[in-house]
Amino acid sequence: MSDRADQARAKVVISGRVQGVFFRANTRQMARSLRLTGWVRNRPDGKVEALFEGPADNVRRMVAWCHDGPRLADVKRVKVHWQEPTGDLTAFSVRY
Repeated sequence: MSDRADQARAKVVISGRVQGVFFRANTRQMARSLRLTGWVRNRPDGKVEALFEGPADNVRRMVAWCHDGPRLADVKRVKVHWQEPTGDLTAFSVRY
């Protein structure tokens, strides 16, 4: 059994110009490089939503990255909801 003490899980909703600017693809690349599991998706309201789980420091780095996003994005707001890690995810994916 792995030690969850050093694990974290965060659900984020990113607002601004975040669709059509490769936000999902860049999020997937960054999350995978940080060894995180979870997903990212566009929402019908123009926001991007993501779930990150993995080493706590890496989840914090990923959440911090979301405040800027990729080069073409114009992030206005990031809402973060911290959750208990579940270990139920095996990879990081883009959801459609």
